[in-house]
Amino acid sequence: MGAERLPTTNTNDNGSSVEVPLILGLQPAALIDHVARVDWSLLDQIAGERGGSIPVSIEEVEGILSEVKTHILSSPEDPSPMRTMPGGSVTNTIRGLSVGFGVSCGLVGAYGDNQQGQFFVSNMSFSGVNISRLRMKKGPTGQCVCLVDESGNRTMRPSLASAVKIQADELTREDFKGSKWLVLRFAMMNFEVTKAAIRIAKQEGVFVSMDLASFEMVRNFRTSLLELLESGDIDLCFANEDEAAELVRGEQNTDPEVALEFLAKHCQWAVVTLGPNGCIAKHGKETVRVQAIGETKATDATGAGDLFAGGFLYGLVKGLTLEECCKVGSCSGGAVIRSLGGEVTMENWQWMRKQLQIKGLPVPDTHI
Repeated sequence: MGAERLPTTNTNDNGSSVEVPLILGLQPAALIDHVARVDWSLLDQIAGERGGSIPVSIEEVEGILSEVKTHILSSPEDPSPMRTMPGGSVTNTIRGLSVGFGVSCGLVGAYGDNQQGQFFVSNMSFSGVNISRLRMKKGPTGQCVCLVDESGNRTMRPSLASAVKIQADELTREDFKGSKWLVLRFAMMNFEVTKAAIRIAKQEGVFVSMDLASFEMVRNFRTSLLELLESGDIDLCFANEDEAAELVRGEQNTDPEVALEFLAKHCQWAVVTLGPNGCIAKHGKETVRVQAIGETKATDATGAGDLFAGGFLYGLVKGLTLEECCKVGSCSGGAVIRSLGGEVTMENWQWMRKQLQIKGLPVPDTHI
C-alpha cells in the first residue's frame, strides 16, 4: 500500500493556489542539538536529574561541550560518537513526518542570523519542510546538549534564554489557515506564544497536538499545564511514563493507566508511551495497548517520543484505527533509537518501512 503526499491548498491574494502544510509545527526558537554518547562521570558533574531536560545558560552549554571530548563513549555500531543537527521536539516530529512519511509539513517560529540559524533552515528545506513561516531575527539561535549514556537514556540541557524566538503578537491567522494539525510542546518559556498559537489554530479549525516535554516541566508548572488541558483546546496529548507519573503525582495510584484516563477527560486522543514496553492510548471509549516494535535496547532514546508522535499523526491523517496509529508510531519511534540523535537515517527509514510491511500497515510513498 502507498500513501500520497497529502497536500492542501489555499488561494492567495492574486487568486492563485498555494500549497498549505497539512501539519504545522510551532518551534518558537530554532534549536541546534549537540548529541554525544558519554560516560557516567560527566553526567555526575552536571546539575539536575539524569534523563530530564532543564534550561541552562549558553556558557554552561559551552562548558559541557568542552568536557565532552574526554568523556566520549565509543560504539562499534555508531562510528560518529557526536553529532550536531537541528533539533527540538517539534522539529524532530515535523522533519520525520516530511522525510519518512511524505506528509506536507511546515514550521512556525524564528531563527538567528548566524551560522546555526542557516544550518537549521537549510536542513529543514532539504527535508522538504515548508519554511515560509520561519522568521529570521538578529541574534543567536538556540542550542542544546544531549548527553546519551551507555543505556541509551538521554539527558538534555537546552540554552534558549538568549536565543531569538517568535512572539505571540507576531502570529497571524494566515500562518495557520488551511492546515489540519498544529504540533506543539508544553514549555513555560514560550507559554504566551503557545497560548496565542492555540487560540488562532482553534479559530481556523485546526486540531492541536501537544507533547508534555519533560517530567521537570510537568512537575514545576503543573498549574499552567492544567490550564491548557482544561481549556478543551488540546485535541491530542502525548506523555511519556515519567511525565505521566508527574501529572498524577499525589494520587493514590500513579500508574500510567491513571494518567491516560486523566488526559482522556480533556483530550479526544490521549497517549502514554512506555519505552520498551510500548504504549497505551485512548480515544472515546476505546483503549488500546501496543507492544514496542524493534530493538528493546536503544542506542539513543533522543527523539523516540517525537518520532512516535509523527507516526501516530500520520496514522490519524490517513484514517487508521487507534491501534494502527500506535503501531505506526512504534515503528517510527523504533527507527530513531537505532542511531544517535533525533534525525532518522536513511537506513533506519528503510528499517521502518520493512516493519510497516510486516505489520500490514500503509507504507508511505516517499522514495527513500
